[in-house]
Amino acid sequence: MPPKVLIVDDSDFMRNLLREILEENFEIVDEAENGVEAVELYREHEPDLVMMDIVMPIRDGIEATSEITGSDPDANVIMCTSVGQEEKMKNAVKAGADGYITKPFQKPNVLEAIDDVVA
Repeated sequence: MPPKVLIVDDSDFMRNLLREILEENFEIVDEAENGVEAVELYREHEPDLVMMDIVMPIRDGIEATSEITGSDPDANVIMCTSVGQEEKMKNAVKAGADGYITKPFQKPNVLEAIDDVVA
């Protein structure tokens, strides 16, 4: 069975891009637009992996990651970040993120980051 993935990004474009990159090898269980939805959908689907955008409205990816890893220490979260967000990345790792990918996404980099985390 393919690993189950939850995609979290406030941008339709980014969610679609990640879906296209991942749907061949993974089961996309759902998509969320903000950190509040992300936490709810994580509890509902218990995915093997979360692709989490850092900067989002209502609740950012760092807060959502912290809540998810707080309730499930085995959660696998890969942060999706823009260039120049190194400081936020450090905070994301403290919150429990396992890895990160940088926008604009390239399929090989995304799959490599996932392999590092779920291997």
